[in-house]
Amino acid sequence: MLFELDSLSWPFLAALFGLCLGSLLNVVIHRLPLMLKQQDKQYLIHYASQLEPAVIIDNGAEPARFNLFLPGSHCPHCKIPIAFYDNIPLVSWIMLRRRCRHCQSLIPWRYPMVEMGMMLTALSLAGYYPPGSHWLLLLTFSALLITLAIIDFDCQLLPDSLTYSLLWLGLIWHCLHDRYFLPDAIIGAIAGYLTLWLIYWGGKVLTTREGLGYGDFKLLAALGAWFGWQGLPEILLIAASATLLALLPPSRNTQQMWLRPLPFGPGLAVAGLWMMTSNLIDF
Repeated sequence: MLFELDSLSWPFLAALFGLCLGSLLNVVIHRLPLMLKQQDKQYLIHYASQLEPAVIIDNGAEPARFNLFLPGSHCPHCKIPIAFYDNIPLVSWIMLRRRCRHCQSLIPWRYPMVEMGMMLTALSLAGYYPPGSHWLLLLTFSALLITLAIIDFDCQLLPDSLTYSLLWLGLIWHCLHDRYFLPDAIIGAIAGYLTLWLIYWGGKVLTTREGLGYGDFKLLAALGAWFGWQGLPEILLIAASATLLALLPPSRNTQQMWLRPLPFGPGLAVAGLWMMTSNLIDF
């Protein structure tokens, strides 16, 4: 236990921390894909300059420094910086009535939903665990899965920085709290990656189409590191069911609906959160 808190102040502080963490996740969800695209563009420019130094490629009007913290928070429509009193998690969204103070553009529902989701997750975990590594690691696990699910849904991208962090976090969890399960976790990581890798290549040989991405392999490997090889069948069943349920809403063009790319990351994230919730007592 990191420090002692009474039964009233701990849930309040946990909820407040979860709310702030949700605000940070919104930044990561929005900026990380842009950072990766910028990085790919810089690699392309460098590669082109090596092949043909005389060729000049326009690098656009992107800021010289763009990361999770610079430039400061600003409205994506009018580009005006957001004042600190308009950047309070959940509260500012309610007070501003879902609109930017300056240009009156609508602020998406996703922002308060992520903040509220992390607040409820932190509060729920605080009901099981006192302040310490159990609570912090499981909250981080949830935060990474939620971030990966939304980024994959929006951009069909599962960043390595997040999937690898989730994988190593699972191994660290077992090193700290369940060393006897560590061999199963390592086998789970290997088996998780190879399972989807084999499905990917089997489907590609049979249909000449790519049904999965390499990010899906890494995400299942990360979940295998958390729940071991024994949990992989249940994870895949839940993930596949959740993904298929996303196809149930009626569509005018059924054939086009089945042919369009459908991210598998959100389904895997749902499975991971379900496994965590159902194993809270064992954790």
